[in-house]
Amino acid sequence: MNTIIHGLEDGSGVVILPREILDSLGLQVGDELEIIETDNGVMLRPVESDDFERQMRAARDVMDKYEPALQKLAEQIGSAGVRHPTA
Repeated sequence: MNTIIHGLEDGSGVVILPREILDSLGLQVGDELEIIETDNGVMLRPVESDDFERQMRAARDVMDKYEPALQKLAEQIGSAGVRHPTA
């Protein structure tokens, strides 16, 4: 299977892995890969991490992506005087 190295503004490159490869290897967006140079080229190997680290990384990604909406929701909840069900 072939893929293309896409260039970024800073001169670095991004390799896009097809969904089929991610699925077959049990990888998800945000997983770390180790880059190993060999005599025959480059090898990518997943870096082992526990589920907690993966979940925290995913949570941070979501919070970063939706920060303005989450902030607005928090303000609306605060101004409405909504109480926690156990309060």
